[in-house]
Amino acid sequence: MHKRFSTRNIKPIKSDADYRAALKEVESLMMAEPNTSEGEKLDILATLIEAYERKHFPLDLPDPVEAIKFEMEHKGLTIKDLEPMIGKSNRVYEVLNRKRALTLRMIQKLHQELGIPAESLIKQPVQIQY
Repeated sequence: MHKRFSTRNIKPIKSDADYRAALKEVESLMMAEPNTSEGEKLDILATLIEAYERKHFPLDLPDPVEAIKFEMEHKGLTIKDLEPMIGKSNRVYEVLNRKRALTLRMIQKLHQELGIPAESLIKQPVQIQY
């Protein structure tokens, strides 16, 4: 029977120093077994770290073109595969080369068919200067 874990030595992460200390502690607990005092400590610290990171290091969504390109690469899709969602191949190339903006219909189809988050598809695209 395992000794129950005490939360006395766990505190909120309020600073960068607290964050670094928590990461170091988690590193030492990575091999902890579930349902042990070390495993419970690992779960609690991971939750605290996740909350701190979400607040202090928010992830920015990719712009629409990068989101589409990521899904193409991830799923092994070709220009031809995107035609039912965007239009003929020349239109797909225009979108991927940032020459044409996505329409609402394209956004809906890309979201439904490829599962790309709508938030990424409606984000203002990055303007690339040549």
